[in-house]
Amino acid sequence: MLLRRTLSWRALKVVAWVLAALAVTVVVNLVGIRLVGDIAAWERWLGSHRGVFFAWRLCLYAGVAWAWWSMHRRVRAREPDRAARARLWRVELAAVLTVLTFETAVLLR
Repeated sequence: MLLRRTLSWRALKVVAWVLAALAVTVVVNLVGIRLVGDIAAWERWLGSHRGVFFAWRLCLYAGVAWAWWSMHRRVRAREPDRAARARLWRVELAAVLTVLTFETAVLLR
C-alpha cells in the first residue's frame, strides 16, 4: 500500500512538472508571437537567434551531464554488479542518441 502511494505520488509529481513545463512553453511562445506581431515574424526571430538557442542547449546538456555523472558514481558505488553497469550503459546510450536525434532534427529544420 505504501509503495503504491509512493509510486502514485511520484507519478503525480512527474505529470505536474511536465504540465508546468508545457504551460511555460506555451506562454513564452504566445508572448513572443504577441511581441513580434505574428507567427511568421516569431519564426524568423527564432531562426535569427538559432545560435543563441544552441549555446543555451549546450549549457543545459552540460548541466545534465554533470548531474548524470554524479548520479552514475553513486549508483556504481551502491550497485557494483555487472547488471547495474549494463543498465547504466543502456540508459546513457539512449540519452545520447536522443540528444543527437533532437539536435539533428533541429539542424535539418
